[in-house]
Amino acid sequence: MKKLGIVVALIVLIGAVWGFWRTKPNDAKIEKLVLTGSSTIAPLAAEIGKRFESLHSNVRVDVQTGGSSRGVSDARAGLADIGMASRALKDDEKDLLGFTVALDGISVILNKANPVQSLNKQQIIDIYTGKIINWKEVGGNDAPITVVNKAEGRSTLELFLHYFGLKNTDVKPHVVIGDNQQGIKTVVGNPDAIGYVSVGTAEYGAGQGVAIKLLPLEGIAASVKNVRNRSFPLSRPLNLVTRTEPVGIVKDFIEFASSTQINDLIEAQYFVPVAR
Repeated sequence: MKKLGIVVALIVLIGAVWGFWRTKPNDAKIEKLVLTGSSTIAPLAAEIGKRFESLHSNVRVDVQTGGSSRGVSDARAGLADIGMASRALKDDEKDLLGFTVALDGISVILNKANPVQSLNKQQIIDIYTGKIINWKEVGGNDAPITVVNKAEGRSTLELFLHYFGLKNTDVKPHVVIGDNQQGIKTVVGNPDAIGYVSVGTAEYGAGQGVAIKLLPLEGIAASVKNVRNRSFPLSRPLNLVTRTEPVGIVKDFIEFASSTQINDLIEAQYFVPVAR
């Protein structure tokens, strides 16, 4: 009977401990923070998220891509806590709040093996509208040009079209891609391709030995340095977007992402920190 009593006592004790752990929640409850949108911002947001999680053990940051339009749409619809838009908010998006965390530019890229070193603005327009179809017309090899364009909903596309005074229906693409890495892979895989991607992403890739080169624009080299000094003509803000004034963990994350604590992460992605 004594043994039976001990067993019963142990069972009761184990049950009490189990009940304690099951009803201990508040400080152990996991909060999920969802960010969606720009594929340009996503790698940076993921790195910021990891550092933020290291400081907030009860938070998990989920970063999803899909383009700036998705980020804006998801933030407005409440499908994401924070949208990511690699552009300024438009006039019909002024109901939303934007928080600039870094600056970036957009660069035209070629395969490193392509002998063409520069293209003027009109030549780029003529290539993308199908008026120039062979590299020999701009001093390159006798080879047909493969035009790589961005998909609808990408802010890179919108800014490229705006800068060159084009409509998407004017463009005659051979390949349509989504994110920056797809654009870079396409140009790396085709020595006769031309595309355009984030300056930061492209400069980082070229620095890592990826077989691409960034073309100057209006005589200004496409570089993080020139985005920083505001001399590069095609640049943009990288924004986090919310539907309402952020509170709670959303506010904490945006304040963290807007602080000098993550400048090293911004620079590691070859973007430019903004003045804090």
